[in-house]
Amino acid sequence: MDQTTLLVIMAGAVSVSAIALVIQACLLFGTFKATQTVRDRVVTLMPKVEALLETSRLAVDEGRVTIAEIREKSNLILDSGQKQMQSLQSIIGDAHDRSRRQFEHMELLINDTLNRVEEAVTLVHRGVMKPIRGINGLAAGVGAAINFLVRGRARPDRVTVDEEMFI
Repeated sequence: MDQTTLLVIMAGAVSVSAIALVIQACLLFGTFKATQTVRDRVVTLMPKVEALLETSRLAVDEGRVTIAEIREKSNLILDSGQKQMQSLQSIIGDAHDRSRRQFEHMELLINDTLNRVEEAVTLVHRGVMKPIRGINGLAAGVGAAINFLVRGRARPDRVTVDEEMFI
């Protein structure tokens, strides 16, 4: 290879490099312009974004305060509910104990009343039924005596219905 060919090849390579540098410069300039446009838009939006950011911060702070209040109130409600539940449990327990004692007392009263009724029935049976039986026996004896006096002695040839059933 001679020097002119080498020179031409080098000149071609340099010119390709130069063209590449020019294209890169154009792209860099386009990127610069695009960046400036974006920067201008961001600068115009920056106050709105800052206002939105400030509003968001205030809302978050207000939300934290509200959440803290809600948490505090819910804790109070839960504590109150727990105390009421414990109170209700003790009331129900007392009512259960009282009702159990009342039922036991009623059972004793019913048993006592039944025993007294049984004793009263026994006394009525002894006091009323024995004399009635005695009077009934006495009446039967008087009736038999009157029958004997009026009719006389029963004849063995005449058998009554009661005697037939007995025999």
